[in-house]
Parts: sequence; structure tokens; C-alpha cells
Amino acid sequence: MELMLGDVPWIVMLIILPLMGGMACFLFPAISTALGLLTSLTIFTCVAGLSWQLQDAGAQRYAMGGWGAPLGIDLYADGLSLLMLVMTALVGLGISVYSSRYFSRDKANHFWPLWLFLWAALNALFLSADIFNLYVTLELLGLAAVALVALAGGAQALTSAMRYLLVSLLGSLFYLLGVALLYHSFGSLDIAILAQRVEPSPAVWVAVGLISTGLLLKTALFPLHFWLPPAHASAPAPVSALMSALVVKASFYILLRMWLEIFPIVGASFAQLLGLLGAAAVLWGGIQALRQTRLKLLIAYSTVSQLGYLFLAFPLGTSLAWQGALYMLLSHAMAKAALFMAAGNIQAVAGHDRIAELDPITQHLPLTLTAFSLAGISIMGLPPSGGFIAKWLLLQASIQSGQWWWAIILILGGLLAAAYVFKVIGHVFTHDQPMSEAKEVPATMEWTALVLALIAVLLGLFTSWPLAMMEIGSPFGGGYSG
Repeated sequence: MELMLGDVPWIVMLIILPLMGGMACFLFPAISTALGLLTSLTIFTCVAGLSWQLQDAGAQRYAMGGWGAPLGIDLYADGLSLLMLVMTALVGLGISVYSSRYFSRDKANHFWPLWLFLWAALNALFLSADIFNLYVTLELLGLAAVALVALAGGAQALTSAMRYLLVSLLGSLFYLLGVALLYHSFGSLDIAILAQRVEPSPAVWVAVGLISTGLLLKTALFPLHFWLPPAHASAPAPVSALMSALVVKASFYILLRMWLEIFPIVGASFAQLLGLLGAAAVLWGGIQALRQTRLKLLIAYSTVSQLGYLFLAFPLGTSLAWQGALYMLLSHAMAKAALFMAAGNIQAVAGHDRIAELDPITQHLPLTLTAFSLAGISIMGLPPSGGFIAKWLLLQASIQSGQWWWAIILILGGLLAAAYVFKVIGHVFTHDQPMSEAKEVPATMEWTALVLALIAVLLGLFTSWPLAMMEIGSPFGGGYSG
């Protein structure tokens, strides 16, 4: 049995299955919801199989068609890839279950093919070992995400989707120009080969600048975040959840992968710049979230703030800091998906998401409000949540490296998060008269939000497996340190 599981090409199936599922949903729209749920469960099983395989045999490299690099295309999976795949599988399964009851039949027929194609692009991106394939998957991801943002219909949704499309294409153009420079200079697109060949030169500095600018634009790091809040405000709740939890993390993953393997020569100056932008994002996003009067916009600006924490690891540059950033990435994905699902439930019942008018819904959505509160605990970084573990690791890394000023940012960001989370909780946990006529929300939608919020909290209690998973293949072995 173990031999059979070890021989299964899970790494390939994780790309093929969502593609096949998306095509099946497109061809058979009448049963698209059932097909989508079945595909989601199958993908989750495949991620579990790949996880077992990597823990048993270490990092895996798979040559597509038997032709490996430099002539062919390689797929590669290590602890960093596996972490992203596990995160995507957990959040993706939750989004699929939530969406099965959220969308009407007409919207579902469009949602499921796009969602599964986006999932295939995500899996392919996390498994690519070639910088041009990363570009291809990034483009597929962006196009599917734009279509999903426009799914709500209406002028506002279409305007937000067009803005996102233009930003996505601009970011991809910058990235592609950087890739072209690297290929012209070193004659390869494979990450492992480039890691051996890249040497400091003007072409490399320009490539680093172009690639980083394109990826930061797609990640919505301050001050390049202008497209993110409008996209969240007009998108359906499941789309907002997958955008915040998964899509913006894909471009961060590429930047981190290239930083660790291809660009360790960049040094401390650029790392400090990324850290400063991350610190500005933490503070600016938190302040803007506190000023919002609509719930979805508050959660969207919270995403801008939380993404900033990921970039504090770059100037620290130690293994402890990378672990903290990735733990933040994992716990944020669970918590933020739960928050957007909770916001979707609230909007379905109240008919709006104006924070000041949420008082009457308390008695209608006890599970949803519990989910919001639990997810808020992780966003604030309170124990025993995954957000607390992430901030604790980053705090330790900043003290150990002597860069104590990043610890101040962590503390201020936590205080701002507490302020905007309690701003919402203060309105909903009141004794106002309940709504006389309120729509019912399916229990599935409430429980899905609650389960994801519970995972975000439980990540703080069960840390050994995620931290051990990150070390498979030693992805943090190289790069700038200190």
C-alpha cells in the first residue's frame, strides 16, 4: 500500500484534476455544483497524498514528459510549496462548500468552471520550477480572478474588474520583462539553474527591479494596493475570500521563491526597503480599516495591513523570520476567508454591510458572529491563535537580529487590528431589537465560516506539523541573512 501511494504522481494530478473538473462543470452546468464539490474533495485528497510523499521521501522534482530542464519543464515540490498547497486545499474546500449554497443556479454555472480553473492555476504556480511557467500560471490566475470579480454584475463590479485586469496585466508585463532579461543574460529559465548562474550585473539589478515591482503590484503591497479594496467591495463573498486568502499570496510566493533561490545577491538595502513598505502597509491598512463604515471594506483594508507583516521577514532574513511570515500567511488565509464568509452571511440577512446598522442581526446569526470573533482573535494576534504564533516568531526574530524597531510595528499593528475588530463586535453584540423580517442563511454557510475560523485559532495550539512541513527540502537554506 505504501509503495502504491509513493508511486502516484500526486504532483501532476494536482494540476490535471482541477482542470478536468473545471471543464466538466463547463460542459455539464446542470450538475456543476456536485462536480465542483467532488473535485474539491479529490484535490484535498491529492494534497494529503503529496504531503505523505514529501514527508517520506523529501522534496520531489518531476520532469514533464520525461524531458527535464533545461530542455523540458520540471515541477518541484518542497516544504514551501506544500505549505501553499495545504493552505489552498483547506481554504479551497471551504470556499467550495460555502459557494454550493451561496450562488443561484445561473451564477453557479459561471462560478464553478472559473473557480476550478483558478485553483488549477494556483496549484501549477506553487509547483512550477521555471520562471516562465510562473508567468503563464500568474496570467491564468489573474484572468480567472478578474472574471470572478465581475461575477456579481453591475457597473461597480465591472469597473472594479476592469481596474484589476489592467493592474494584473501591468504587473505581468513588468514580470515578463524581468524574465526576458534573465534569460538573455544566463540562457535558462529553470530556477535551480539560474540559482547557480546568476551573478551581480546591471541586467540582474534591472531584472530584480522589474520582477519585484510587478509582483508587489499583484500582491497589493502599500502603496500599490489601490485596486484591492474596490475589488473586494463589489465581489461576491466567496470571491472576496479566495482573493484575500489565496490570490494575492501567489505573487508573494513567487517573490519569496525567487528571493531565496535566485536573488540572494541583492543584499540588505532592498530587504530594508521591502520591510519599510511592509511596515507602512501594516499601519496604513490598519488606520484605513478603522475608518471604514462598510464591513467588507474594513476587512479588505485589514488584508492590506496583514500583507505588510509578510514583508517584515525580508530585512530580518533568518529562518525564524521566514517561518513567522509563512505562519502568518497560513493563519491569515484561514481567518480572512472566515471573515469574508461571515460578512457574506451578514449581508445576506441584513441586506447591507453598514457597520453602524448591524445591531439587529445578533439573534439571527450566532454561529456567524462567533466565527467573526474567532477569526478576529487570529487577526489581532491574540493567544492561542495562529496569528499569535506568527507574530511571536517575527518578534523573536527582530529581537535576536537586533532590529527591535520591527517589533514596534508588530505591536502597533496588533493594537490597530484590535481596534477595528472590536469596532464591529461592539455594534453586533448589543441588546437592540431583532429584525422582524430577516432572510435565513443556510447552516452550511455559517458552519463553513466557523470551521475556518476554528482552524485559524487551532493553528496556535498545533504548531509542530506546520513548522516541520516548512523545513522539507530546506527552502530557507540560502538567501540573505541578517
